[in-house]
Amino acid sequence: MSARPPLLRQLRHLALRSVAFVVLLAAWVIANRFDLIRPFLLPPLGAVLDRIGNDIVSGAFEGNAALTLYRALAGFAIACAIGIPLGIMVSRRRLVGWFVEPIVSVGFPMPTIAFLPIFMLWFGVFDLSKIVMTAFSAIFTVIAAADAGTRGVERHLVWSAESLGATRTEIFFEVMLPAAMPQILTGLQVALPLALIVEVAAEMLMGGAGLGGMMVHAENYADSVGVYAGIVETAAVGGIAVALMTRLRRYLLRWHAEAAAR
Repeated sequence: MSARPPLLRQLRHLALRSVAFVVLLAAWVIANRFDLIRPFLLPPLGAVLDRIGNDIVSGAFEGNAALTLYRALAGFAIACAIGIPLGIMVSRRRLVGWFVEPIVSVGFPMPTIAFLPIFMLWFGVFDLSKIVMTAFSAIFTVIAAADAGTRGVERHLVWSAESLGATRTEIFFEVMLPAAMPQILTGLQVALPLALIVEVAAEMLMGGAGLGGMMVHAENYADSVGVYAGIVETAAVGGIAVALMTRLRRYLLRWHAEAAAR
């Protein structure tokens, strides 16, 4: 019997997940049709879709989305490159834990976008400051996930490897890291949308190109259709990025028990 659910079950699951979007779009159309909300505050859905189509044809969407993704993914990659090793060291080296844990405990719940003016002073108003801002916002989640994942490794796995004569390096790469990987990847699933959110917010505050800058440009000209089109485009980019991250997690954990349970 196939481990994957039948096609009918997949379609049913997709339909149930789509109900909320259908209801939202129906409410949007009804509000416009019966003039429940002023068109300036809630433009017609057709006008917003037309603007999105024009943005795609003109290349405006592609260019702005690519720039936003470049900055967000660059910051996310930096956060992963620094945060994963640092989080593992926090759980394995007491001195590192004493130094890093208080910083993470403060930085994890902190609204990191408040540091944007400082990064603007240090790195200017171009791509570098936005990338650093994005990395800074995501790194605390990555560190916390790597720390929790490594601490959660069952000790009997390590003891079994030691009894078989495995070296510390072999234990780390062949036992601890694979066992911690589900928790680490879960943290990355949280950090990626956070990086996108902060990147768009930074673009809105700093101006310039990108999806956030495009929405601010529309706002400056009282173009509510452009603002709503930017919101939909940003949501689409974020949704696709998160979906791809979810698929990557499933692929990397295809050996894990949670994959067999599906």
